[in-house]
Amino acid sequence: QVFTSLQLRSRCAGTMSRRSVAVAVTALAVRGFGLRRCFTGSAQTPLTGQRGQSLASRRVVPDAFSALGVSTHGLATFAAAIFTAMGVTTVAAKPARAESPKDRKYSLADQVARFQRAKDEKNQRYLDIDTVYDGSWLKGKRVLVVGGSRGLGLAITKELVAQGAETIGTCRGAPGGLEGLGCKVISGIDVQDTGSMQKLVKDLGGPIDLLIQNAGYFMEGKETLEELNDKEELKQIDICALGPLRVTSALYKAGLLKGGKVLIITSQAGSVEWRFTQNKGEGGDYGHHMSRAACNIAAALMSEELKEAGIPVTLVHPGFNRTEMTSKFQEIWDIEGAVDASVGAKRVLHEAKRVNMDTTGKFFNAEDGLEIPW
Repeated sequence: QVFTSLQLRSRCAGTMSRRSVAVAVTALAVRGFGLRRCFTGSAQTPLTGQRGQSLASRRVVPDAFSALGVSTHGLATFAAAIFTAMGVTTVAAKPARAESPKDRKYSLADQVARFQRAKDEKNQRYLDIDTVYDGSWLKGKRVLVVGGSRGLGLAITKELVAQGAETIGTCRGAPGGLEGLGCKVISGIDVQDTGSMQKLVKDLGGPIDLLIQNAGYFMEGKETLEELNDKEELKQIDICALGPLRVTSALYKAGLLKGGKVLIITSQAGSVEWRFTQNKGEGGDYGHHMSRAACNIAAALMSEELKEAGIPVTLVHPGFNRTEMTSKFQEIWDIEGAVDASVGAKRVLHEAKRVNMDTTGKFFNAEDGLEIPW
């Protein structure tokens, strides 16, 4: 009689899971046995007949029928038989589908957890870049590396030369590791000095296919509110944020980026969202994080301004590399998966290959190829 009065035949179209059946019959039984106020203390919402269930029926399922000596399993079996007779098919509930690596859009903020997940999943793209890296696309390309005399920049320059790219590396002072490498060296380029940009344009002598902006700076000490260093903060912002802006502007105005693309090496430190994980409960290093966040917003704006010209601008976090700049963190190199700069260089160039108008304005992690949220 209850089934008929609620017109379940017309409302329960299609299929229902066994859980839904149990909940539906529970709600009906609660009404039939007059238990609604006993277990909820308020009037219940009538059964909708759809695949959801009323709030009150969800609360009363475990207790009401235990009190009556009826198990939910027995109830589900009984209800399934009734529904089958009514022409309503029941199906077993499916377990939630585990996340597939292919479905992921964003990388993990927790560096240790990110590295561990890569090991657990045997992610070769993360653990061994040589399994996916192919630098042959660089052969014959004219590539400028700004800040190429040491660390990651030098490793990138070496790899470009090895792949047959027409490579140009810049440095502020002495060529350092660039000397004798087989690439063109433009010295005296300081990204803090707008005047030196004219020298860069002149010495470059022609358009380029790829601009890799690597010049960066990270002050030695750790900043806290008790030990701020505004001069160092401004220096980091000047180099890491205004630097790429100055270089891109100079080359664009000179017509040297036509048909080319821009890759800016930034840092995960520029993600505001990730500060609540990576700096949770401590904050600090204000200049470093502000400089990278400023770099990211500058790149996002440049990507929009250069869209009409068809010049993509993409950001990449190069991963954790064992360089002079990160030596202050060498005690965590192993647990966070820091790699040799030569590996980091291949990761960066692997990302450089896919820089196009579809990726312009986006921020990627070169470790796993996933995006980093702003």
